[in-house]
Amino acid sequence: MVDLRPYEKLHSIQLLKGVIRKWWGVELAIADAKGYTLAHADGKIIPPQNEFCRLALFSKEGFRRCNESVRLTRDQLRAGVAGGAAGKRLAVLHQCHLGFDVVAAPITIEGDLAGFLYTGGSVREEPLERQRRALIESIQLFAQPAPGTDLASERIPHLAGDSLEQLMDLLEFGAQEIAIYHNELKAREREQLQVTRELGEKYKFEHIVGTSRAMQGVFRLLEKIVESDSTVLVQGESGTGKELVARAIHYNGPRAKKTFVVQNCSAFNDNLLESALFGHAKGAFTGAVAMKKGLFEIADGGTFFLDEIGDMSPALQVKLLRVLQEGTFTPVGATETRTVDVRVIAATHKDLQKMVARGEFREDLYYRINVIRLLVPPLRDRVEDLPMLIEHFLRKHYRGKSGRMPRLSPEVMEAFQRYPWPGNIREMENEIERLLVLGGDQDVLPLDLVSPRVRDAEGAGVQRATTNRPTAVPAGTLKDAVESLEREMISQGLIRTHWNKSQLAKDLGISRSNLIQKCAYYGLDRKEGNES
Repeated sequence: MVDLRPYEKLHSIQLLKGVIRKWWGVELAIADAKGYTLAHADGKIIPPQNEFCRLALFSKEGFRRCNESVRLTRDQLRAGVAGGAAGKRLAVLHQCHLGFDVVAAPITIEGDLAGFLYTGGSVREEPLERQRRALIESIQLFAQPAPGTDLASERIPHLAGDSLEQLMDLLEFGAQEIAIYHNELKAREREQLQVTRELGEKYKFEHIVGTSRAMQGVFRLLEKIVESDSTVLVQGESGTGKELVARAIHYNGPRAKKTFVVQNCSAFNDNLLESALFGHAKGAFTGAVAMKKGLFEIADGGTFFLDEIGDMSPALQVKLLRVLQEGTFTPVGATETRTVDVRVIAATHKDLQKMVARGEFREDLYYRINVIRLLVPPLRDRVEDLPMLIEHFLRKHYRGKSGRMPRLSPEVMEAFQRYPWPGNIREMENEIERLLVLGGDQDVLPLDLVSPRVRDAEGAGVQRATTNRPTAVPAGTLKDAVESLEREMISQGLIRTHWNKSQLAKDLGISRSNLIQKCAYYGLDRKEGNES
């Protein structure tokens, strides 16, 4: 059952209450799907400008009868909603136990009666003298008026003709406003839930793609550090996925429900960066027309990812050190300090140790952010992950109408393996997206669609250590070397055959069941999609 209580406070409903009370002397109320008046549950009884209604509502038996009249109105509305036709008047009239009009309009949500707006205590015609005497006799059965009260001359709100039609219009409008607001609220809740689910899925470790030894080391370290609050220094070349790692730490840790804030330290000059990080007071500088919160204050309770921290000036390094050591800072132009609880994850593609030796980076700050160091390997050091990464980005960016996703030709795979990928994963993802756009509906993406820089890279014809015929003897045991070659052959074959294991088993000269076992052993099973 829909909880309508929050909607009583809608601005439009409050306006309706005031208008209806002023124009006709009756009170607007909301009842739920069971016919219970919401205000009564909170002990609020506001009768219309009708002494008969007031006497009834403030007596035990009269209150019971009034509520029964509201429930009967609910039944009348429910029947109308169930058999209603487009364009038909939704509001209804019902006579209560005293003969007064109850005017009501249904609140319909997803085709069901969720509640209704109603007014009571009005009449369409002034009661005749005998009708008023009968009304007085009825009310005296369960309530006694105060001494000196002349019920024979008491005013009863009069609503008929155009006034009644206007009231019905207003009630239907108010009911529709509540239904629309409810639907919009639920839509936002569903959207937020979907975003939360997507964030939770997107930044799980398994979505940081890779099974190479280098990446397995990253995963093992991530599992150890996500639950801690220690500062983490993520190092790696541009495009290796440092922010993705930082998000994985946040969304898999105890601060996951709090804010995750990102700031690239090379994006602003000193003054702008200081204001962005710590905020500023009104009048702190030209253009500071109002107080502004800094990102550290916004990230309070959550995680702050400071990218390219190696580009931060020495002056700001001092202020950052204070936040890390004491959890306090002072906004620009302010005198009072602020206290925050923020986990800092810093990242850089620079060698901070060499910068410390050259005096370009504070040694005390370096040791403060280098509590846990996580090195994200460049793509050239994890070439064995190429097939999985290619499959991942093909799936991510494929927008074709046919159900069959295209694959890369063997020539493209060879070009990808010999190219050094200076832009790392980001560069490779952009290249895959470009291939899909240029390839249209082709099943196999050919070499001539590959960017010239990748296709014509130096070293063409020079095979890398991860291709089928290594140019150098791998380190380790013979078993390791054999497994490395076997894994690479299967990995490339899966991409070449578009994950058709029956075809690949035939190409490799082994049984399909044997291939499935080897895929499981080397972690090459595809988690989604159809396999042959």
